Amino acid sequence: MSIPAALPQIVIRSPGSLGHAAEPHSFCGTPASSKPAIGPRPPASGNAVLGSYFKALFAAHGPQHWWPGRSRFEIIVGAILTQNTSWKNVERALLNLRSEKLLSLRAIRDVPTARLAACLRPSGYFRQKSKTLKTFVAFLFARHCGSLNRLFAIPTEILRDQLVGLRGIGPETADCILLYAGRHPVFVVDAYARRVLERHRLAHPKATYEQLRATFESALPRDHRLFNEFHALIVRTGKQHCRKTAPDCSACPLAEFLPRSGNSPVTIHHAPVTPL
Repeated sequence: MSIPAALPQIVIRSPGSLGHAAEPHSFCGTPASSKPAIGPRPPASGNAVLGSYFKALFAAHGPQHWWPGRSRFEIIVGAILTQNTSWKNVERALLNLRSEKLLSLRAIRDVPTARLAACLRPSGYFRQKSKTLKTFVAFLFARHCGSLNRLFAIPTEILRDQLVGLRGIGPETADCILLYAGRHPVFVVDAYARRVLERHRLAHPKATYEQLRATFESALPRDHRLFNEFHALIVRTGKQHCRKTAPDCSACPLAEFLPRSGNSPVTIHHAPVTPL
């Protein structure tokens, strides 16, 4: 993904002047609609500071070029395989699929489940993940004629409901597929994002996935490039600084926003902020 040099400027536009999510892309070289839907949005209030978080991370690390994948379908496969495992294990499974020439919709549809599961073994839960891949591909052929173009032309919320309704695909996986493969403006809330929010007192530990997603989406312009880059930067921060154990806060680009500095005025969307 090519990140425009002016991307950080996206976050300083007035939320009240922005429309709702832009129309999904058709992937035929032009957007499905030439103009985004325009409508009023409530002000982001204190949550607007998340824009400062993004700018600090982008200034420190630059573009992350996410999601890794040679095609939209490979991105979808990776989003499913990364559940409950490390990306290194996913890469091993993807290498197996590539070696067996199975990284295509028709190949996954036609391959025996046992052979597919054997290729996915490095990713863990390989039997379940093989069934999930089969389920997704069957859904795509049955509902959308095997076309990712048709799939991603569906309005975001409708498509999200369809994906979450599939066996083995939860909200986080669905949002990864929508954002990274479909370029729909939905924010992916993973363990790293939750950890950053909680440690900065921006989220209650019992906040739901949807509440955390709303926290990001209500605070930022609905732009898939911004959501893509911000999530990737959060993942890097979680791995490099905001680790589950032995966090390295002093060298983190977000250190200035820690609650003790008094520079974190964000309030949780739909959930109260209380001391952890």
